[in-house]
Amino acid sequence: MLFFEIASADEEEAAAEYKARIADELEDGLLIENPLNIITGRMKRLFLGDELSVYYLSEDGIKHYFDSHVIGFRDDVVKLIKIRKPDPARITKVQRRHFLRVAADLEVAVNLSGNIRFVTVTDDVGGGGISFICDGKWSIKPGMEMDCWLLIPYKNGTLEHASFKAEVVRAEDLVTGRKQIMSKYIAIGDSERQKIIRYCFERQLEFRGR
Repeated sequence: MLFFEIASADEEEAAAEYKARIADELEDGLLIENPLNIITGRMKRLFLGDELSVYYLSEDGIKHYFDSHVIGFRDDVVKLIKIRKPDPARITKVQRRHFLRVAADLEVAVNLSGNIRFVTVTDDVGGGGISFICDGKWSIKPGMEMDCWLLIPYKNGTLEHASFKAEVVRAEDLVTGRKQIMSKYIAIGDSERQKIIRYCFERQLEFRGR
């Protein structure tokens, strides 16, 4: 039995805990049954790319944590969900909740208070935030909030825009005179986050195929 939380922009949803039985183990993943909310008993629908913070209990009752995400589905007697199998070396007794991030140079428009507006490219993107390099002349400090619009190209040739509000976590001066800004989302719709996670998922598959 696996127990997990699902990455979500909604705080209540992100705090909900689910359980699902492992139906089968494959070479590249685990097939699990439809998850149930531990408190309400209601079934939860998962989507491709959903990121999961998972744990299981060993026989001695110790929780073992790993991060995973939904990589596919299989129709059996019941519909099964395929999640990424964890690398044994990355299973830990300490919970580490984080989102998948991938290196990516995507165009992003940034709007800060004080009429600071510019367009730049990202350094990396993920389901929990983005980082980017910008001109050193901008006075950007940790704690500042930004309205951002991210241009996302998919492998099938389509383009999507994802808008969100982010908070600056770190701002580092680079030797080039530019700045690296690291941020986390503080307001992002589920559909917007899914666009970004889908892109990360495609990029991860691309890296694996190299």
